[in-house]
Amino acid sequence: MRPGRAATREVVRVAKGTGRALVASNRKARHDYVIEDIFEAGVVLMGTEVKALRDGRASLADSWCEVDGGEVWLQGLHIPVYAMGNWTNHLPRRKRKLLLHRDEITRLEHRTQDKGQTIVPLALYFLDGRVKVEIALARGKKEWDKRQALRERQDSMDAERAIRERRDR
Repeated sequence: MRPGRAATREVVRVAKGTGRALVASNRKARHDYVIEDIFEAGVVLMGTEVKALRDGRASLADSWCEVDGGEVWLQGLHIPVYAMGNWTNHLPRRKRKLLLHRDEITRLEHRTQDKGQTIVPLALYFLDGRVKVEIALARGKKEWDKRQALRERQDSMDAERAIRERRDR
């Protein structure tokens, strides 16, 4: 770690051809939505945005996607201003265009016109040196769905714990 950096922030160093390096994830989306279909999209970014992402700084909280004019836009993604940037720095919460195939955009557009379906970003990561976002076509959960999912997860954890304790005796 370089001197002067906060110990809690992790710097994302990715060389081309090395695979996937996660920058940010939206864990709350899996709690609030039932994921029906997942897509991977490229993101149109400025240079200072990529540099800020390589520093591991981004937040997918409160972000969403919408189809507008045959294009998919990512809104609400927060990429902080790059510290070493100058007058060419970017706006932290600007609209960012997503790169998808035409048939994927058409499918997303038709499915989001159904009541209750939306497009939510799940993860932002580097894949072989390029920034990608994992988006999902999702349907909102009701409160009782959320409670039931938490209860099921807790029950499975209790069962695994009991099996582990019995095995260790």
